[in-house]
Amino acid sequence: MSAQKDRWVFSFSFLLFCASSIPTRGSMRLLQELSPQEYFSSLQAGRASLAYFSHNVSPGAQPFLEQIENSAEALQDYGVSVVKVNCPKEDVSRYCGKENAVRKAYLFRGNMLIREFPTDALFDVNSIVANVLFALLFNEVKYVETLADLQNIENALKGRSNMVFAYVPATGTAEHRAVMEAAFAYGTVHQFVLTTEATLLKDTGSDESDVSSARLLFCHCQQATDLAEPCRRTAMGQTLTMLNIHRHLKLMGAPLVTEVAEDPEKVSTVHLQLGLPLVFILSQKETYEADRRTAEFVAWQLLGKAGVALLSRDLVDLNILLRSNVALKTPDEGVPIKYLVLEDTDEVITLVEDKNKIEQIQEDEEEDEEDEDEKENNNQDIQDDQVVEAVSRDKKRELPLEQILVLTEETFHSALLETARTVVLFYASWEAVSLAVLRSYTEVADHLKGTRGVLLSRVNCWDWPGVCTKENVTQLPTIKIYEKGERSVMYNGMWGTEELTSFIMLSRVSCPLKLATIDEAEGYLRGEFPSELSSYHHTSLLGVFSTATSEAREAFEEAGNILRGHVTMGMYFEDDALALSRKYAVSPPALLLARSGGRSVEGIALSKQSAQDMVRMIRYESLDIFPEITVQNLPRYLQFRKPFLILFSDGDISQMESKEMLKLAKGRPQQAFVACWLNLKKTPVGRGVLKAYFATMPSLPVLVWVNLHAGGQVFKFPSEQSITEMNILSWLEKLKAGLEIPSSTLSEEDWKPPLPAYDFLQMMEAAVPELPLHTSHRRGDTPERHPPKSPGGDTAVREEPAQETKAEKVGSPGRDLRGTAPRLAAREKQGKRHSKL
Repeated sequence: MSAQKDRWVFSFSFLLFCASSIPTRGSMRLLQELSPQEYFSSLQAGRASLAYFSHNVSPGAQPFLEQIENSAEALQDYGVSVVKVNCPKEDVSRYCGKENAVRKAYLFRGNMLIREFPTDALFDVNSIVANVLFALLFNEVKYVETLADLQNIENALKGRSNMVFAYVPATGTAEHRAVMEAAFAYGTVHQFVLTTEATLLKDTGSDESDVSSARLLFCHCQQATDLAEPCRRTAMGQTLTMLNIHRHLKLMGAPLVTEVAEDPEKVSTVHLQLGLPLVFILSQKETYEADRRTAEFVAWQLLGKAGVALLSRDLVDLNILLRSNVALKTPDEGVPIKYLVLEDTDEVITLVEDKNKIEQIQEDEEEDEEDEDEKENNNQDIQDDQVVEAVSRDKKRELPLEQILVLTEETFHSALLETARTVVLFYASWEAVSLAVLRSYTEVADHLKGTRGVLLSRVNCWDWPGVCTKENVTQLPTIKIYEKGERSVMYNGMWGTEELTSFIMLSRVSCPLKLATIDEAEGYLRGEFPSELSSYHHTSLLGVFSTATSEAREAFEEAGNILRGHVTMGMYFEDDALALSRKYAVSPPALLLARSGGRSVEGIALSKQSAQDMVRMIRYESLDIFPEITVQNLPRYLQFRKPFLILFSDGDISQMESKEMLKLAKGRPQQAFVACWLNLKKTPVGRGVLKAYFATMPSLPVLVWVNLHAGGQVFKFPSEQSITEMNILSWLEKLKAGLEIPSSTLSEEDWKPPLPAYDFLQMMEAAVPELPLHTSHRRGDTPERHPPKSPGGDTAVREEPAQETKAEKVGSPGRDLRGTAPRLAAREKQGKRHSKL
């Protein structure tokens, strides 16, 4: 049966199933009218009924009765009868006698009252069906108000059953009815959970900011076994109707990845039947495991949007290009399957979400095929520099440079005198790193837009080399901050937007900042002074000096000039400095460090140290005691060349683990090792680090000891032991005594570029041999001549053959498309970009 036919049969069957939800006016009258005696005598055990007691029908109750009658057919499908009970005037029983009884409707199961509803809550068919089913399914559909309640239900379901979590802004709506009808049909298969709390929806991490619309999440708890890990959640992208919910649950119940061993044209899955595309990941025997992981990764990303199948080339004879690694089958009748060459999984996801992407990829492939013969052996066109590759890829994107002043040889010095503080980026317009930094610089300019007394500018040293030479710019890019009448401060940190912004803002304050009173000094330690910089630093350093410690004070001031822009330093040397230092149990000269807004202040005595000694000490002491390692701050800790004790965690670490690790970091001799932790959710590259350390991904959290600078041995803290200070110290003693076996040893091999750099001079010499090269050598020396290496020659290939293998080991599984010929696709595209430089 064709996919189109399957889809029509499925849709028709489900429409018949849902037809009962649509009321028809011409049907037989289903609203029964009985006397109280007739009604109560007709009640049967286990049968539900909705009753409305009335002496006589007032005009105001007529709309309610019409809605009750309209809902009778819908409720009948769920085994609920609807009855209007006519009360005699003389009847003063419980349901007929009370004055307010006639303003309510009653839901019975047998002769037991389950729920009474105010009539104004049953204002239409949707509200009647929703509230009645909500009452009948009270024990089956859990209602939650807090995130803790939801997590408790999740934890109870892990490894047992899946959960359908629905948010509706209010009960009695069409969306509420759709959820309850779905719960009636699927309540024995999935656990349904309902909430009307908008804050709970936000707490679940929903990306949707609009809480006026209903949401439904399918929580995959059956596959989850770790109580610390939340269940995977797949949001339903459509509006909440019974048909859409049924469709979503049908998709969630389908296999995550379908393995195919037949002609893809004959394949039909539930996704195609429901009008969704099917993505084939082409595999082969040698790469099956990697391709399976890739297919599962893609399937999770496209869950609810498309199906994913793993198609083995070894089992199916496909008349397609060898390099094709992905195929796309649409539900449209008569549309052929498209076979494509993609680089990574992001392109697969874009392929499904952006239909125009297919045409673009096919056009690129046609261009690549035209150049295939020419580039087949041109391995030199592989772009091994990621910065150059990224800049080349985005070279057509225009940067917003309006906020950055262009300086020339004529305007440079006059511009420095016009503003209190001028930030200058020295760069070369042709150099890749310069252009990458220029991109961050534009983001800084946008962030600091409107900041008084700060001017951001740039000098292209390719156009104005004289300016750069006079300003002693010896490397590109370079950033310097100039102040009127003061020497410039050069930036030597990371090139990220956040780091650059912090450096510029901290440079606005004198370093060290001279404080006049003890109150100012105390406020400075609490992070209150200066107020405009409270968000740009975490550690306050205060030097306390007496009149007899002028030598140490001068060294401290010189250290402040060196560290300006990187830290905030204060200095207090008034007559009562002794009183301030005694408060913190130190004597002048001393350094006070306040971390976390002054909640803890440490006192360190300053001996006769030089300015450089103070710089090294301040850089070390200003670091966090137990830091979270990120890509940005890792170089600061690597420079100490000490072993790392790293706690890897998938999210924030627990309060107990943090407390124990902090005690360990404070209690050890401060120069023994770097105790730190790494959040894999914030720094996902940590997963690649763990895979380089261990053969299989360890369970988290995991504590690891690694000495990158001496032997590269990796030790794993025993998982059966709790992470406490005493257990860790005992384990470290065993490491020191050589009683522990390392889990792995890192390779000492250098990571070099896979190919040699271009030798432009040799190329020029070979192309124009009659022109002398401007090389300098001593008289009598004969410059060594090397024939230019062919870009596709064996020499280039043999230089570093293991680089790609190395990249595969570090890369996270499932991210790149291995399959048939992924590296071939990547090489062709990178080579094309490189050739355009």
